[in-house]
Amino acid sequence: MTVAVSAEDTAQQGQRRHDKYDRLVAAARALPRLKVAVAHPCDAASLGAVFEAVDLGLADPILVGPQAKIAAAAQALGKSISAMRVVDVPHSHAAAEKAVDLVRAGEAEALMKGSLHTDELMGAVVRREGGLRTARRISHCFVMDVPGHETPLIITDAAVNIAPTLEDKVHIVQNAIDLARAMRVDPVRVAILSAMETVNPKVPSTIEAAALCKMADRGQITGGIVDGPLALDNAIDLGAATIKKIQSPVAGQATVLVVPDLEAGNMLAKSLTFLAGADAAGIVLGARVPIILTSRADSTLTRLASCAVASLVADAQRNQLAVQEI
Repeated sequence: MTVAVSAEDTAQQGQRRHDKYDRLVAAARALPRLKVAVAHPCDAASLGAVFEAVDLGLADPILVGPQAKIAAAAQALGKSISAMRVVDVPHSHAAAEKAVDLVRAGEAEALMKGSLHTDELMGAVVRREGGLRTARRISHCFVMDVPGHETPLIITDAAVNIAPTLEDKVHIVQNAIDLARAMRVDPVRVAILSAMETVNPKVPSTIEAAALCKMADRGQITGGIVDGPLALDNAIDLGAATIKKIQSPVAGQATVLVVPDLEAGNMLAKSLTFLAGADAAGIVLGARVPIILTSRADSTLTRLASCAVASLVADAQRNQLAVQEI
């Protein structure tokens, strides 16, 4: 199954195949439609992605925002929202709060960002009263389709936690492992990145990497194979790992890349996007439900891949809840 994309998207992507994203979408299509509250879908890009997800059988959306603006955006696309549920609220801030309320009421199992600022949506998510906090630290993952790389690469955290502490990184790593498992990655190989692959007291990220590995050994992080510190080259390239004589089940074949801080992650993700032609689907984890964070610059394919990833995460959460209830 190949996802249909617009002519503009196809031109921008240079006719490149996207088998990794296609597989994610195919897996999500086999699941129940994702009940997703879409906050303020008032422009063609965000609302167009919703229609695409509906057409592919990925989503059962609730559109939350000013009804007149949503209808105008649909009209500009030549579409109708008559068959969709619309919750009319006056502005983007109210849309974020109402979308979160719908999740708390059990009417939605995911959130999707529309044409509002990320801070507005996340402010409603993390509010002390009535938000979607859990015991986990909230973190962001890019699921990247990199040309020439066999599997999707999960990069975390490049969007939420600016300078995470060691305690924060435990949650960041666990969120990423849970995401990879929801994406049916087995085994999950996690590389804790630094500038080098040896522990150096002068480089704090190498010490934190070593601590995270020992925490995984002691069961404080579960579900994946964790190793670090590793430099980027020997984390993803077996040849580089062999040259450095690194003996590791992760080196050269990592599926999750944990960066030292947001600046490093942001630069890595954007380097892959703009220099290697990669696509970057995005999702926020650690809240009660997965949160689909998209950018106005995202292609239709990337938006659909983000929705597919959220659907897989929601399905994993359903299965976990079913096991707990037995």
